Amino acid sequence: MALIGYARVSSVGQSLAAQIDKLSHCDKVFEEKQSATSGQRPRLVACLEYIREGDTLVITRMDRLARSTLHLCQIADTLARKGVQLHVIDQNIDTSDATGRLLFNMLGAIAQFETEIRAERQMDGIHKAKASGIQFGARPKLTADQIADLRQRRLQGDLVRVLMRDYNVSKATVYRYLSDDLPFENC
Repeated sequence: MALIGYARVSSVGQSLAAQIDKLSHCDKVFEEKQSATSGQRPRLVACLEYIREGDTLVITRMDRLARSTLHLCQIADTLARKGVQLHVIDQNIDTSDATGRLLFNMLGAIAQFETEIRAERQMDGIHKAKASGIQFGARPKLTADQIADLRQRRLQGDLVRVLMRDYNVSKATVYRYLSDDLPFENC
């Protein structure tokens, strides 16, 4: 039954020293300087592969482990399947007892609730903006007159590469404006 630590900071310029100090009692510590949102955390993957049944994964705070509630639940499921406990030092959570598991699940549920409320507020803001006439996404590269001209020139035999140059657009944009109207032969 080993204590396996995992320490993470979001960027290379930050220091792991405070976390490493809190994890000094661990048998092995995996260190990572990587943002949780990047999705690429090789030391976390190595840590989760390394731990064995009966071990305890020790972290300083829950936000050091997972990037979202879903990710936290996935990690918790992985730990449970492997028979590994989780100990979160700063929040005093230890999943080896019923109280720790309850607290862990409550914090996860609260975090999920906050995420959903934030998403609802964001969607309300988007709907309100659209209702007031704000348009989202990229603006059209060409005006309606330019599109009509581009199509006419193509019908007259102008090459796609010439249209690309003259209208300062990509090949895909030219084809998008020509779609449904012209065959793309002799481009």
